[in-house]
Amino acid sequence: MDYDIIICFEIHAELNTESKLFCGCSTKPGAPPNSHVCPVCTGHPGTLPVLNRKAVEHCIRAGLAFNCKINRHARFARKNYFYPDLPKGYQISQYELPLCEDGEFEIEGDDGVPYPVGIKRIHLEEDAGKLVHSTKSFDESRYSLVDYNRSGVPLIEIVSDHTRNPIRSLSEAKRYLEKVRQVLQYIEASQCIIEEGQFRCDVNISLRPKGYEGYLERSEIKNMASFRAIMDALTYEIKRQAEVIESGGELTQETRLYDEEKGITIPMRGKEDAPDYRYFPEPDLVELEISQELINRIRAEMPELPRFKAERLVREYHISQTEASLLTKQRKVSDFFEQSFTYCKDSKKLASWIIKELFKLLNEHSVAIEDCPIAPKHFGRLIAMISQGQLTEPIGRIVLDEMFQTGKSPEIIIQEKDLKPIQQDDVLTQLVEEVIRENPSAIDKVRQGDTQPINFLIGQIMRKTGGKADPHKVRKLLSDKLLS
Repeated sequence: MDYDIIICFEIHAELNTESKLFCGCSTKPGAPPNSHVCPVCTGHPGTLPVLNRKAVEHCIRAGLAFNCKINRHARFARKNYFYPDLPKGYQISQYELPLCEDGEFEIEGDDGVPYPVGIKRIHLEEDAGKLVHSTKSFDESRYSLVDYNRSGVPLIEIVSDHTRNPIRSLSEAKRYLEKVRQVLQYIEASQCIIEEGQFRCDVNISLRPKGYEGYLERSEIKNMASFRAIMDALTYEIKRQAEVIESGGELTQETRLYDEEKGITIPMRGKEDAPDYRYFPEPDLVELEISQELINRIRAEMPELPRFKAERLVREYHISQTEASLLTKQRKVSDFFEQSFTYCKDSKKLASWIIKELFKLLNEHSVAIEDCPIAPKHFGRLIAMISQGQLTEPIGRIVLDEMFQTGKSPEIIIQEKDLKPIQQDDVLTQLVEEVIRENPSAIDKVRQGDTQPINFLIGQIMRKTGGKADPHKVRKLLSDKLLS
């Protein structure tokens, strides 16, 4: 039987703030367990929350990035449920009056056509703590520990809409998650470091037979923190639900967990709906009134989003769509490219060297682009020298590696290492004659009409000069000697 797949995400992204949503505790990750806590974020009786303004601004910024309507009147609500990592026994979230609603986010569909995924809402809430299990398998875990450092960290929840262009496949699901994460990093609302739990999601998935207009019961898979786990869990759940339908069984609405060790989803509880959470307005916080001036200011400060930046790079710098996509994956990389272009107008070579050579060095040394020791002006000047024939590409790579190690300018490195290319015709002519004498069999082949050995001869000269000879001049001199 063929099925439509309906996937909707509830993405939780921790916001880029110094302090928690309702208290002054630090949000910095990596601290010893339960060291960034206070009576407010651990829910002591009699404590009162004070709202973090920066978190509100980040939520509005995300709403604008995802084409949402920004509600100027918003309200916090108590979401009541018991879980060991929720110290108050309730979570301060938003329900009937969220900050952002009715948005859409365009991804590329599997058919190559732009596909605007519906966004139901983006709301602001506090994070829960973190459970640390004794083993990776839930069934075999003998105990769990609770770290409340994360409790109260501000996060936004981005909820996609199953009635407006839901995600239809695993590949679209992965593309959607990658693009959402990219945008949140671009607007600097969240660092989205997956390994530190800053980007997590719940996923709702259901199947329906092709041609069926309604919706069957869905499963929600909770708290997955890696793209691989999400894809594996979805793959398993699609297979499980299809087997239930085809065996004549009945799907039930439920919350499930993904056991990475066993590669299966397991029932956690019956899925709650809004009445189960007993939402009511948060009595310790006043309702929010967002001024149009604040929205206008945030809109004016918004950076260029990655999709539009990629289109502009293709249009203005005449690079390929593939190159533009790679350069705009991270905002800092695209900034580095444009800053370097000030010193090198060969945009194609500039893009190529960032993607092939600079990325290689960054990966080898596990260095982020923002920590790159090479200044954009130095990188631009190096590529300009290569583009203008002042440096050969092999020497350029040597210089680039030294720039990465020392942070020095290319001019200083070329002088210190005596890497100035050999340009003198008389020196190159002497080298050409020397190589011709040393390789009579290759010369015979060239004179018989086989031009392939010329590349071999050029390589011999480059080896003799340590890569400092200009290969274009060498080729011309060899051609003049042997083919004229």
